[in-house]
Amino acid sequence: MSDKSDADLLILFGKGDEQAFNELVRRHQERVYWVARRVLGTHEEADDVVQDVFLRAYEGLRRFRGDASLSTWLYRIAMNLSLNALRKKRVRRMLHLEELGQEPASRADATDGPLLRREEDEALRRAVDALPEKQKQVFILRYYEELSYAEIALILKKSEGGLKANYFHAVQKIQKAMKRDIT
Repeated sequence: MSDKSDADLLILFGKGDEQAFNELVRRHQERVYWVARRVLGTHEEADDVVQDVFLRAYEGLRRFRGDASLSTWLYRIAMNLSLNALRKKRVRRMLHLEELGQEPASRADATDGPLLRREEDEALRRAVDALPEKQKQVFILRYYEELSYAEIALILKKSEGGLKANYFHAVQKIQKAMKRDIT
């Protein structure tokens, strides 16, 4: 089945071939995982989101119209579910801290490790985490996933010009934060 295109597999799945869906999962699972992982930060949370993405895909694939590519559709589901999980996580954290009568801790937990690269990676992660939601989405899809603005526009249903502005501002904020964090 690995020699068939996504479109061929969608047709087979529409006819009831479960193996076709398994092949689609195999093809797209890793990239969906990394979208979720970069938004959420942990393997466990990303893994949960990946399961939810493919559960939703399984339930909705027969209604998939093909207006966008399958990977774009899966990215959109992954981004939406990841952001929902992130919101829930923040709300739970805030409620827990309020119960304890504490304020949220500073995010400045820089690693004292010997490798500068590790410190830079951690500084980048913290800077991305601190971005406003729209800028974070665009940055993750553009920088990590290396998607074009046209692909991101389909996923996020935004204009390319707006996405370019969001990416520019995200990069500016990240550079400023990393300069502060590493020096």
